[in-house]
Amino acid sequence: MNDVIQLTVAMVIRPLSKELQAKAAAELNEDPKRIEGDLKYLREWLSQQKHIRARTDDQWLITFLRGCKFSLEKTKEKLDMYYTMRTLVPEFFKDRDPFSPRIQQVLKTGILLPSKVPISPDSPKMTLFRNGIQDPLKVTNQDVFKTNLMILDILLMEDDQFVVCGMTGIQDMAGITMTHVTSSPLSIMKKAFTCFQDAYPIRPKDMHLYNIPSFFETIYAMIKPFMNEKMQKRLVVHPSAKIEEMYEFIPKRVLPSEYGGDAGPIQDLIDYWKKKVESYSEWFKEDEKKYGTDEALRPGKPKTTNELFGIEGSFRKLNVD
Repeated sequence: MNDVIQLTVAMVIRPLSKELQAKAAAELNEDPKRIEGDLKYLREWLSQQKHIRARTDDQWLITFLRGCKFSLEKTKEKLDMYYTMRTLVPEFFKDRDPFSPRIQQVLKTGILLPSKVPISPDSPKMTLFRNGIQDPLKVTNQDVFKTNLMILDILLMEDDQFVVCGMTGIQDMAGITMTHVTSSPLSIMKKAFTCFQDAYPIRPKDMHLYNIPSFFETIYAMIKPFMNEKMQKRLVVHPSAKIEEMYEFIPKRVLPSEYGGDAGPIQDLIDYWKKKVESYSEWFKEDEKKYGTDEALRPGKPKTTNELFGIEGSFRKLNVD
């Protein structure tokens, strides 16, 4: 078996490169001697949580362990929240058909584009965000967040570098208008940040903001309440519109040619991710059908949408002077 490592009869996990193994040991507290016991513990714990319907294969569970630095308590919390979101946020997790017209529009536009070229063997995965390229009158932020979370699920499923090393991003804000921000209910923005920060076992590193609009401070004031302190500290604002200044942080060779890079035209990346997401069509169907939570069976008080996201209104109602 060439593409996986079989540690026991029942435990099958993809092997990490030596660089990723060293990174996982140094930064994630990964100890090969503990993995089998940790997986067994999580599987037994999940079997006792009657309200959670979760994937329990080894590769999936070790993804959560790595995302939580092998803290069993944090891993349990993350798994619970991940599947709770699938039930309480149908806006993002229902009807995740890659071939639906709305998701197709997002995929064809190429709003979230993880690079296929690693910065180094043990570096965070470079991901390009281009929210300003969407037409807010045709593509809603809900559509964008739904599609972005689909891509994140794929990365969790198959990209060990993303899981172990995390993600560094460029948010190209060219084309962003106030309409991009104010067209969403406040609840959609809060749900998106909750999924990203509290439910997904990912390791966001620096997020470089580029092509800053004149009203950036207004946008930031709107979204800051939904960002945790760690996320706020990892934003890097680049006032200059010169892409060359970005190369100090993101090497040219991983960037598309439209950004002066050597990784080929951006259309190639758009086509790659469109095809990749489409190839997961059956996975998304299974995920929606089988997994989530039954809040009526949760011990103690059931979690509700109002409890987690108790917020109403839209950005249109905010004072943005």
